[in-house]
Amino acid sequence: MQKKDIIFGIHPVIEGLKSGKPIDKIQILKESENTQDIIRLANEKQVKVSFVPHQKFRKYQSKNHQGVLAFMSPVDFVDFETTVENVLKNNPEAVFLLLDGITDVRNFGSILRTAESSGVSAVIVPQQGTARINEDMVKTSAGAIFNIPLCKVNHLKDALYLLKAYDVTLVGASEKSNQSLFDNTIKKPVALVLGSEGLGIHHSIIKMLDHTYHIPMKGHTQSLNVAVAAGLFLYEFVR
Repeated sequence: MQKKDIIFGIHPVIEGLKSGKPIDKIQILKESENTQDIIRLANEKQVKVSFVPHQKFRKYQSKNHQGVLAFMSPVDFVDFETTVENVLKNNPEAVFLLLDGITDVRNFGSILRTAESSGVSAVIVPQQGTARINEDMVKTSAGAIFNIPLCKVNHLKDALYLLKAYDVTLVGASEKSNQSLFDNTIKKPVALVLGSEGLGIHHSIIKMLDHTYHIPMKGHTQSLNVAVAAGLFLYEFVR
């Protein structure tokens, strides 16, 4: 990431937050003072704040950073509730995609590429525990990241509650499910939840879903890369 994608200093970061700039995350030196306004605004804007040691700031020592850095996102996130409302007004068979704990930027980029190609209406991610959008992700997505609405929410559970209120069917990919993906009778609109390869979908989220499905495996390998699984699920839903 180039230095032009970073805002340095307390007041510039505050103004960036106030103006609605697409800030991905903020780093603050642990012993920094006068950062209360930044923390408050960041919480309001759902921007992640990390308190870091001096080592993280060494490469920026020539800058007047005042112990505060804001990293810009290459893309603008859109409001989740407004997006859902607008999508469902125009597309009663919409497909939404929620990513739970996808931290690998290349997997994330590949999923976005498939999501955009298969006609997904919006991708929703949580504020915490999500891959940071950077140049590698943009490249892996083949530019699809600029052509699909991205929403960031505090918690995926809140997003699922709203989708449920709109009568969206909630579905999860789980190798522990007894139901095969290819035997599904999904009612649209539908929201698909994908979890990380290591942990899968969090248990508290699994409990909220209407259905879970597994991908039948014919060989010795018992799981697929999450980006591959995303492709199978999404094209099964839109075929």
